[in-house]
Amino acid sequence: MTDASRPQPTLDEVAERAGVSRSAASRVLNNAPHVSRAKREAVQRAIRELGYVPNTTARALVTRHRGVAALVISGETPSIFADPFFAKVIVGASAALEEADLYLMLCLAAADRGRRRLEELLRARGVDGVMLMAARENDPVLRIARETELPVVFGGRPVGFEPPWYVDADNVGGARQATEHLLARGRRRVVMICGPLDTGVSRARHRGYREAMILAGLEPSLPEIGDFNEPSGAAAMTELLRRHPDLDGVFAANDNMAAGALRALRGAGRTVPRDVAVVGFDDLDIAQIAEPSLTTVHQPIQALGRETARMLVGLIAGEEPNPLILPTHLVIRSST
Repeated sequence: MTDASRPQPTLDEVAERAGVSRSAASRVLNNAPHVSRAKREAVQRAIRELGYVPNTTARALVTRHRGVAALVISGETPSIFADPFFAKVIVGASAALEEADLYLMLCLAAADRGRRRLEELLRARGVDGVMLMAARENDPVLRIARETELPVVFGGRPVGFEPPWYVDADNVGGARQATEHLLARGRRRVVMICGPLDTGVSRARHRGYREAMILAGLEPSLPEIGDFNEPSGAAAMTELLRRHPDLDGVFAANDNMAAGALRALRGAGRTVPRDVAVVGFDDLDIAQIAEPSLTTVHQPIQALGRETARMLVGLIAGEEPNPLILPTHLVIRSST
């Protein structure tokens, strides 16, 4: 029997007694899904011990779960739907959300209109959480993500700050392995086709290239910048041939640009791999059908989407997950 003169226990006190976060205690109180059995039992035990009585009005206000998670891609619509990378990410994220009975909402936020709609969506709490992909340095969508009270998981680390929750691939290690493979093949004049340097993934892969070259006692060359598509890879390769006519190895920061490099090398009369060896990154389907087939760094793209979604589900459930780095490995084919 509780003492009527004693202040009613709060939800914060329940959470503290149970040893869980306030959001986890709230989800148990509201019988929400995605809470572990151990946490649910701990919260229920704390409620009994403290004699906690929920405020039914407040409870009605805080249980507006939509059953929807947003995948926000900060990229131009044509390039997004033409790139198989994002298709694999969506497949992985969708599968994980289905397991949690959450719907996937795709939001493209490259243009002002898309960003305004995203801000309105988050302000109205139209989704339960956000997965953010392809954000560039100083991208306005980063401000939106940092200001929202909803949980946000980054697919890949952005430039400029370290988010509390992200899933990324080992881009530095993969790029280092790609460059070391070219060096092990006897190549000494190895150049790089890099992605836009306002993206975290491009900077990480450039860092891996530089580390491998420096550790081998070689001078890394300035990269030629592409935009992760085949035409930009061809243009970058043409410029590199002009700057370094004696080059004998190329590391391209993704398979699309590597395919463009192969085309430019053929056009310049260079034979791959006899004259120039080429390595890409991602292990997309184009790597297998390229001529010659492309040695590349495999990253688990579908797993990137899946684990990003699973981390978001955990946050919605009141858990406190740790950032995750997914492993990469080299797949050797005919281009080296």
